[in-house]
Amino acid sequence: MNAALAAPLLLAEPDWLARRRAHEARVHAWADPHQARQSRGEKHPVEDFLWEYYSYRPSWLRRWHPGPDVVLLGDAAREYLRWPEYVEADGGVRVQCGAFDAKRRESLAWLRGLLRATAERPPQFACFGLHEWAMVYRLAPGEVRHAQLPLRFPPAEIARIVDALAIRCSHFDAFRFFTPAARPLNRLQPERATTAQFEQRGCLHANMDLYKWAFKLAPFTPSELTADCFALARAIREVDMRASPYDCTAFGLAPIAIETPEGRADYERLQRDFAERSQPLRARLLALCERLLAG
Repeated sequence: MNAALAAPLLLAEPDWLARRRAHEARVHAWADPHQARQSRGEKHPVEDFLWEYYSYRPSWLRRWHPGPDVVLLGDAAREYLRWPEYVEADGGVRVQCGAFDAKRRESLAWLRGLLRATAERPPQFACFGLHEWAMVYRLAPGEVRHAQLPLRFPPAEIARIVDALAIRCSHFDAFRFFTPAARPLNRLQPERATTAQFEQRGCLHANMDLYKWAFKLAPFTPSELTADCFALARAIREVDMRASPYDCTAFGLAPIAIETPEGRADYERLQRDFAERSQPLRARLLALCERLLAG
């Protein structure tokens, strides 16, 4: 059936309020510790990253939206009319799809292409998390990237490890943070304009970005999907930092020693798992793009 012709799902007020409460409780478990740390001026290299790098506030993630083709019934649903994307229809309130200007439709089409290409491109598993190492490779004296975290090795040893291993980073938003000395060592030279040509699901950061794409489609994204993407990104960030040159043991994170064959095997095993876990989420986002473009 054409997505644009799908019959809407009518949700009684008690049912959608229960879904909203469940979503809010899920997000509170992630957001509350972060906000408590903020109030104390404390930092956490894993837990804080998703809020700070992607710049989406906890209050935004707590908001519940049902997604397309769902009608919220009952008087309480009228609160959703504060967002311009919502309209009264089918005896309740629903998000209205298809009322996009040319620029938004162009963005949707680009994202659809990116998600499809990433899903279909064979994943690569030989980068071993060296992007984080490349970000501190031969830094100028006095320069640091994460001042609150000590390095596991002195700078000369980090340089030796990077020089001994091939850097194969396909993700532009990681590559752009490489030091000038590390950039020429990367076998790929991704650019912002060529993102869709390089992105592949073996990349930890490409899978973390599913959270970003879910938010870019808000308020049309079902909030459960956004939360699922956040949960995956959170798990990936932990592995990202464990495989980095930073010492995160003070936060209970044992290193994945990618400088050893055993550590690289551990990293690849986790990388393959994330590649598999990302595919259903990517498919749901791709279907959402298709639905929004269908109008």
